[in-house]
Amino acid sequence: MTGLKPLTLRIIRDEHAALAAMLRTLPLLLAEHRRAGTLPDFAALRAMLFYVDEFPERLHHPKESELLFPKLRARAPAMRELLDKLDEDHARGERAIRDLEHSLLGFEMLGDARRAAFEQQAERYVHLYLQHMDIEEREILPAAMQLFSEEDWQDLDQAFAENKDPLTGRHLGQLQAELDGPYHAVFQRVLNALPEPLGLAPRLPG
Repeated sequence: MTGLKPLTLRIIRDEHAALAAMLRTLPLLLAEHRRAGTLPDFAALRAMLFYVDEFPERLHHPKESELLFPKLRARAPAMRELLDKLDEDHARGERAIRDLEHSLLGFEMLGDARRAAFEQQAERYVHLYLQHMDIEEREILPAAMQLFSEEDWQDLDQAFAENKDPLTGRHLGQLQAELDGPYHAVFQRVLNALPEPLGLAPRLPG
């Protein structure tokens, strides 16, 4: 395909970048509190995990598994094993985030007795998630760019544009408009939990 980069690729890469920035922040925040001997802001951590569950797991991954991957399987049979593995990652993702949320609840309720378990589980979750996205960036998206037709991209662009991730670093005015509904308080807490160098967007007004 020639011409402009398809909207689908821009959306996927923006969502990957936003999610990766937040995932990398999670163990940094935990390590900072461990060094200081303090407890983290559990409400902020719950908001971060809720975001992972609500957007990547329920919207981003299904569109990849149901729309992007089948088209690529049809055009690149040699990639089927890799695509199957990525689909398996998606299928396990919902259980993994729920397990992590339960582990966080244990940490919040029982304190330091559950700190190490949550930190180790969070570290493993982040590592596997970043590895998964890296494979998609290095293997899947370049193959799709090479093999898909204009018609393929038109179908995908329409589907991927329907549910936009609110943490993709848009202009504050657009982001604020998208968060005026029930998600406003949740995503304001997520954004405010991120240290300034790692923040995904300007701080939202209270």
